[in-house]
Amino acid sequence: MRTEGNRFVDGDGVPVRLRGVGLGGWMNMENFITGYAANESLMRSTVRAVLGRDRSELFFDRLLTAFFGEDDAELLAGLGMNCVRIPVNYRHFEDDARPFEFIHDGFRQLDRVIDACARHGLMTVIDLHALPGAQNHHWHSDNSTHRPMFWEHPHFQDRAVALWEVIADRYKDDARVVGYNPINEPAGESRTAVRTVYRRLVDAIRAVDPRHILFLDGNTYSTEFDVFDGELDNVVYACHDYAAPGFVRGGDYPGITDGRYVDKAALAEKFRQRTEYSRKTNTPVWVGEWGPVYTGDERRDAMRYQILADQLDIYREDQASWSIWTYKDIGTHGIAVVKPDSAYRRRFDDFVAKKNRLGADRWGSEGHDIRPVSEPFQAKLEQEFPAFSPYPWGRREWADTLLLNITVAEPLAYEYAELFRGLGDDDVIALADSFALANCDRRVPLADRLRADLADGPS
Repeated sequence: MRTEGNRFVDGDGVPVRLRGVGLGGWMNMENFITGYAANESLMRSTVRAVLGRDRSELFFDRLLTAFFGEDDAELLAGLGMNCVRIPVNYRHFEDDARPFEFIHDGFRQLDRVIDACARHGLMTVIDLHALPGAQNHHWHSDNSTHRPMFWEHPHFQDRAVALWEVIADRYKDDARVVGYNPINEPAGESRTAVRTVYRRLVDAIRAVDPRHILFLDGNTYSTEFDVFDGELDNVVYACHDYAAPGFVRGGDYPGITDGRYVDKAALAEKFRQRTEYSRKTNTPVWVGEWGPVYTGDERRDAMRYQILADQLDIYREDQASWSIWTYKDIGTHGIAVVKPDSAYRRRFDDFVAKKNRLGADRWGSEGHDIRPVSEPFQAKLEQEFPAFSPYPWGRREWADTLLLNITVAEPLAYEYAELFRGLGDDDVIALADSFALANCDRRVPLADRLRADLADGPS
């Protein structure tokens, strides 16, 4: 695969529209996807403290194996998809205690899934979702704070460059891999720093592998492209296109969310804004992430399916490529959803309900029980610091990150780990195997809408 003007083409020059799914929650785990709290490295360390090294390694490796296999690839291919974006955490390939010493066993699971996808006609994009030091402010970069230290320390940047050299060398001759997504959702307040790091990464990868496509996310969570200057060959400028009313706390659709009226025309305009740089550079449009959050409320979810349908229409009219977020989880986004009667859901559903009422997971929880505390706090901040508007999303989001994603979520991470107390090998295997496709339900309306779109036109 390569780019040719604003199209993807295969080795014979035939245009290909990439349409697929992100494998969130797998080699980069996320709290709303698998049910824990806070960030992945804290979750892993607390579970290890309870289970011990050997049993915790058994659980996490079994979870990776169960989460995606041949039947998952077959399901996605059966929907008509042709591509899977695979988010990975750098910690699978390098230990912070031994920087620049790469763990080649970390590729075992990645290679297994690339193989499974290829056997079912699915190409893959390797996405570095969590970089050393954290490239953005939130849990999905495995950030235990609210600061993306990656942009402040050359040490972290050097390690990312070295890791990409290893990845590129491993897959440089692998045609099953479409390309590399070097940084998921960068968020650097210094545009200069982001621009400089991207130049380094592109040059380093190209020196090892001149052929694979590079999918470069825009700054500020893949929404701004002023960090790029000059044309690059075989490159895609990837946007993320989440609709505001599709978030867990979003309003009616069509209707008002965050003080703005949002309908299909508004979604189309936002999409045009986020893909303007691709048109300017005559490069392919690829929406690396998008998709609404489902709540379980019939009325609200009907509106979410309308958002889904409208965005699919917009992308189809533009012939844009896309990767919907996400494939499998415990109930918020996934095409496949772990069954309520599974061993994992039986053990952790009450914990997840507590997370939801306390608003600990910014993406997937409503926080109705924490508002008597959080809203007066927000009002006081507004009164005392009316001009304070920190990057990237302002005072309210900044305060919610500190209060909910850290102050509330961290003690919950220890509470999550305690639910593993006293479990044996068979027990943790049963928990991990809950994520196997055989133990999942399908979100049928989502799957049907995607299948219908994927059947419309060549892929």
